[in-house]
Amino acid sequence: MPTVRLLDPDGQQIGIVPISEALARARQLNLDLVEIAPTAQPPVCRIMDFGKYKFEMAKKEREARRHQAGQRVKEVKFHPNVEDHDYQTKLRHIREFLEEGHRVKASLMFRGREQVHKEFGHQLMHRLMKDVEGIAKIERPPEDLGRFIVMMLAPSPAARRAAEQKAAQAKAASAPAAPQPSAPAPSTQSAARPAAPRPTSPTPAPASPRVPSPAPR
Repeated sequence: MPTVRLLDPDGQQIGIVPISEALARARQLNLDLVEIAPTAQPPVCRIMDFGKYKFEMAKKEREARRHQAGQRVKEVKFHPNVEDHDYQTKLRHIREFLEEGHRVKASLMFRGREQVHKEFGHQLMHRLMKDVEGIAKIERPPEDLGRFIVMMLAPSPAARRAAEQKAAQAKAASAPAAPQPSAPAPSTQSAARPAAPRPTSPTPAPASPRVPSPAPR
Protein backbone atom coordinates (compact mmCIF):
# COMPACT_ATOMS: atom_id res chain seq x y z
CA MET A 1 0.00 0.00 0.00
CA PRO A 2 1.44 3.44 -0.92
CA THR A 3 2.55 5.59 2.00
CA VAL A 4 3.05 9.31 2.52
CA ARG A 5 4.86 11.51 5.02
CA LEU A 6 1.97 13.29 6.71
CA LEU A 7 1.93 16.78 8.24
CA ASP A 8 -0.90 18.07 10.43
CA PRO A 9 -2.68 21.43 9.84
CA ASP A 10 0.00 23.21 11.94
CA GLY A 11 2.82 21.79 9.82
CA GLN A 12 3.93 19.33 12.50
CA GLN A 13 5.07 15.95 11.22
CA ILE A 14 2.83 13.02 12.09
CA GLY A 15 4.99 10.41 10.39
CA ILE A 16 4.85 7.98 7.50
CA VAL A 17 1.36 6.52 7.20
CA PRO A 18 -0.64 4.70 4.51
CA ILE A 19 -2.45 6.99 2.08
CA SER A 20 -5.79 5.60 3.25
CA GLU A 21 -5.05 6.62 6.84
CA ALA A 22 -3.97 10.09 5.72
CA LEU A 23 -7.25 10.53 3.84
CA ALA A 24 -9.24 9.30 6.84
CA ARG A 25 -7.49 11.79 9.14
CA ALA A 26 -8.28 14.64 6.75
CA ARG A 27 -11.96 13.63 6.54
CA GLN A 28 -12.24 13.52 10.33
CA LEU A 29 -11.15 17.19 10.45
CA ASN A 30 -13.31 18.18 7.44
CA LEU A 31 -10.11 19.29 5.66
CA ASP A 32 -8.22 18.36 2.50
CA LEU A 33 -5.16 16.21 1.97
CA VAL A 34 -2.72 18.18 -0.22
CA GLU A 35 0.47 16.78 -1.73
CA ILE A 36 3.15 19.46 -1.22
CA ALA A 37 6.33 17.54 -2.18
CA PRO A 38 5.47 14.93 -4.81
CA THR A 39 9.11 14.12 -5.69
CA ALA A 40 10.10 13.25 -2.12
CA GLN A 41 10.39 9.64 -1.04
CA PRO A 42 7.78 9.05 0.24
CA PRO A 43 5.71 12.01 -1.02
CA VAL A 44 4.90 14.66 1.59
CA CYS A 45 1.24 15.50 2.19
CA ARG A 46 -0.33 18.01 4.53
CA ILE A 47 -3.80 18.24 6.00
CA MET A 48 -5.17 21.71 5.30
CA ASP A 49 -8.04 23.83 4.05
CA PHE A 50 -7.10 23.94 0.38
CA GLY A 51 -9.47 26.80 -0.43
CA LYS A 52 -7.99 28.96 2.32
CA TYR A 53 -4.49 28.01 1.20
CA LYS A 54 -5.19 29.13 -2.37
CA PHE A 55 -6.66 32.41 -1.10
CA GLU A 56 -3.58 33.15 1.04
CA MET A 57 -1.21 32.34 -1.82
CA ALA A 58 -3.12 34.63 -4.20
CA LYS A 59 -3.03 37.39 -1.57
CA LYS A 60 0.75 37.05 -1.20
CA GLU A 61 1.20 37.22 -4.97
CA ARG A 62 -0.90 40.41 -5.16
CA GLU A 63 1.14 42.02 -2.39
CA ALA A 64 4.39 41.04 -4.12
CA ARG A 65 3.22 42.53 -7.44
CA ARG A 66 2.08 45.71 -5.68
CA HIS A 67 5.44 46.02 -3.96
CA GLN A 68 7.31 45.53 -7.24
CA ALA A 69 5.14 48.13 -8.94
CA GLY A 70 5.93 50.68 -6.23
CA GLN A 71 9.66 49.96 -6.38
CA ARG A 72 11.65 51.82 -9.00
CA VAL A 73 15.21 51.54 -10.24
CA LYS A 74 17.17 54.75 -9.76
CA GLU A 75 20.40 55.20 -11.69
CA VAL A 76 23.37 57.16 -10.34
CA LYS A 77 26.26 57.73 -12.75
CA PHE A 78 29.91 58.03 -11.76
CA HIS A 79 33.17 58.92 -13.49
CA PRO A 80 36.54 57.37 -12.64
CA ASN A 81 37.98 60.79 -11.73
CA VAL A 82 35.01 61.99 -9.70
CA GLU A 83 35.85 64.69 -7.16
CA ASP A 84 35.26 63.88 -3.51
CA HIS A 85 32.46 66.44 -3.01
CA ASP A 86 30.67 65.09 -6.12
CA TYR A 87 31.08 61.56 -4.81
CA GLN A 88 29.59 62.52 -1.44
CA THR A 89 26.61 64.15 -3.19
CA LYS A 90 25.95 61.04 -5.27
CA LEU A 91 26.38 58.84 -2.19
CA ARG A 92 23.77 60.91 -0.34
CA HIS A 93 21.33 60.47 -3.22
CA ILE A 94 21.92 56.71 -3.22
CA ARG A 95 21.24 56.55 0.51
CA GLU A 96 18.01 58.52 0.08
CA PHE A 97 16.83 56.21 -2.73
CA LEU A 98 17.57 53.10 -0.68
CA GLU A 99 15.82 54.51 2.40
CA GLU A 100 12.76 55.18 0.21
CA GLY A 101 12.71 51.51 -0.79
CA HIS A 102 14.09 51.86 -4.34
CA ARG A 103 16.74 49.78 -6.04
CA VAL A 104 19.79 51.66 -7.31
CA LYS A 105 21.85 51.07 -10.44
CA ALA A 106 25.34 52.50 -9.98
CA SER A 107 27.07 52.90 -13.32
CA LEU A 108 30.57 54.13 -14.15
CA MET A 109 31.58 55.10 -17.69
CA PHE A 110 35.10 55.22 -19.13
CA ARG A 111 36.03 57.64 -21.86
CA GLY A 112 38.79 57.15 -24.40
CA ARG A 113 42.06 56.02 -22.87
CA GLU A 114 40.46 55.72 -19.42
CA GLN A 115 39.57 52.16 -20.36
CA VAL A 116 43.24 51.24 -20.01
CA HIS A 117 43.01 51.75 -16.23
CA LYS A 118 39.72 50.12 -15.31
CA GLU A 119 41.14 49.28 -11.89
CA PHE A 120 40.35 52.84 -10.80
CA GLY A 121 36.70 52.27 -11.63
CA HIS A 122 36.63 49.02 -9.64
CA GLN A 123 38.27 50.78 -6.69
CA LEU A 124 35.53 53.40 -6.76
CA MET A 125 32.81 50.75 -6.88
CA HIS A 126 34.29 48.89 -3.92
CA ARG A 127 34.44 52.17 -2.01
CA LEU A 128 30.75 52.65 -2.73
CA MET A 129 29.96 49.10 -1.56
CA LYS A 130 31.66 49.84 1.75
CA ASP A 131 29.87 53.20 2.17
CA VAL A 132 26.38 51.68 1.80
CA GLU A 133 26.90 48.77 4.18
CA GLY A 134 23.95 48.37 6.53
CA ILE A 135 21.37 49.99 4.27
CA ALA A 136 21.95 48.04 1.04
CA LYS A 137 22.57 44.54 -0.15
CA ILE A 138 24.59 43.89 -3.30
CA GLU A 139 22.05 42.50 -5.76
CA ARG A 140 24.63 42.35 -8.56
CA PRO A 141 28.34 42.94 -7.90
CA PRO A 142 30.38 45.29 -10.14
CA GLU A 143 30.43 43.92 -13.66
CA ASP A 144 32.31 45.07 -16.76
CA LEU A 145 29.98 45.86 -19.66
CA GLY A 146 32.12 47.32 -22.42
CA ARG A 147 32.90 50.94 -21.48
CA PHE A 148 30.83 50.63 -18.30
CA ILE A 149 31.01 49.08 -14.88
CA VAL A 150 27.53 48.40 -13.47
CA MET A 151 26.45 47.41 -9.98
CA MET A 152 22.92 46.87 -8.64
CA LEU A 153 21.99 47.74 -5.06
CA ALA A 154 18.78 46.82 -3.26
CA PRO A 155 17.45 48.07 0.09
CA SER A 156 18.45 45.93 3.05
CA PRO A 157 15.62 44.49 5.20
CA ALA A 158 16.23 47.23 7.80
CA ALA A 159 16.07 49.96 5.16
CA ARG A 160 12.93 48.40 3.69
CA ARG A 161 11.22 48.39 7.09
CA ALA A 162 12.22 52.01 7.64
CA ALA A 163 10.78 52.93 4.23
CA GLU A 164 7.49 51.19 5.05
CA GLN A 165 7.27 52.98 8.40
CA LYS A 166 8.02 56.30 6.72
CA ALA A 167 5.30 55.69 4.11
CA ALA A 168 2.80 54.76 6.83
CA GLN A 169 3.62 57.92 8.78
CA ALA A 170 3.23 60.05 5.65
CA LYS A 171 -0.12 58.43 4.92
CA ALA A 172 -1.29 59.04 8.47
CA ALA A 173 -0.15 62.66 8.32
CA SER A 174 -2.04 63.25 5.06
CA ALA A 175 -5.29 61.81 6.43
CA PRO A 176 -7.92 64.47 7.24
CA ALA A 177 -8.08 65.33 10.91
CA ALA A 178 -11.23 64.53 12.82
CA PRO A 179 -13.48 67.56 13.19
CA GLN A 180 -13.13 69.24 16.54
CA PRO A 181 -16.29 70.11 18.46
CA SER A 182 -17.05 73.78 17.92
CA ALA A 183 -17.48 76.13 20.85
CA PRO A 184 -21.06 77.07 21.63
CA ALA A 185 -22.14 80.19 19.78
CA PRO A 186 -22.68 83.22 21.96
CA SER A 187 -26.31 83.91 22.76
CA THR A 188 -27.92 86.64 20.69
CA GLN A 189 -30.02 87.73 23.60
CA SER A 190 -28.43 90.57 25.45
CA ALA A 191 -28.23 90.40 29.19
CA ALA A 192 -31.03 92.08 31.00
CA ARG A 193 -30.10 95.55 32.05
CA PRO A 194 -31.42 97.12 35.20
CA ALA A 195 -34.18 99.60 34.46
CA ALA A 196 -33.04 103.19 34.63
CA PRO A 197 -34.64 105.06 37.55
CA ARG A 198 -37.45 107.30 36.46
CA PRO A 199 -37.05 110.95 37.33
CA THR A 200 -39.31 111.89 40.21
CA SER A 201 -41.11 115.25 40.26
CA PRO A 202 -39.92 117.54 42.99
CA THR A 203 -42.07 117.48 46.12
CA PRO A 204 -44.07 120.76 46.30
CA ALA A 205 -43.11 123.00 49.21
CA PRO A 206 -45.84 123.38 51.90
CA ALA A 207 -47.99 126.49 51.49
CA SER A 208 -47.32 129.24 54.03
CA PRO A 209 -50.27 130.02 56.39
CA ARG A 210 -52.30 133.00 55.33
CA VAL A 211 -52.61 135.80 57.92
CA PRO A 212 -56.20 137.15 58.10
CA SER A 213 -56.49 140.82 57.26
CA PRO A 214 -57.93 143.09 60.08
CA ALA A 215 -61.62 143.74 59.94
CA PRO A 216 -62.70 147.30 59.09
CA ARG A 217 -63.73 149.57 61.85
